[in-house]
Amino acid sequence: MSDVPAGLFYSEEHEYLKPTDDDGVYLVGITDYAQGELGDVVFLELPSEGDSFGAGDVFGTIEAVKAVSDLYAPVGGEVVEVNTDLDDDPALVNSDPYGDGWMVRLKISDESELEDLLDDSGYTKLIGED
Repeated sequence: MSDVPAGLFYSEEHEYLKPTDDDGVYLVGITDYAQGELGDVVFLELPSEGDSFGAGDVFGTIEAVKAVSDLYAPVGGEVVEVNTDLDDDPALVNSDPYGDGWMVRLKISDESELEDLLDDSGYTKLIGED
């Protein structure tokens, strides 16, 4: 059973948004379910601070032993920080996807886009674990 914490927003592409203490800024990463499907993460290609993306845009790639996959922005916004710890330890995505394994801090451009995302129960249904 995958870990699907309450209070986060989830995309159908298996990314999450986790609120931070900064207004309108969210941590973005992949869900526990997604990291489990990918297997051991060995490399990430992430955007640079200041890059902007629209909802659904590819913002990077994640490489695991099994596959290489695109990462999709759950909402539009500007990258205000990149988790550089993942450069040296990409396996943090596997060991702590909702904690130290976050990928970028995103200042979202339109709060209404959050309405298009899933809550924990919707995401649990999506992955068939309800």
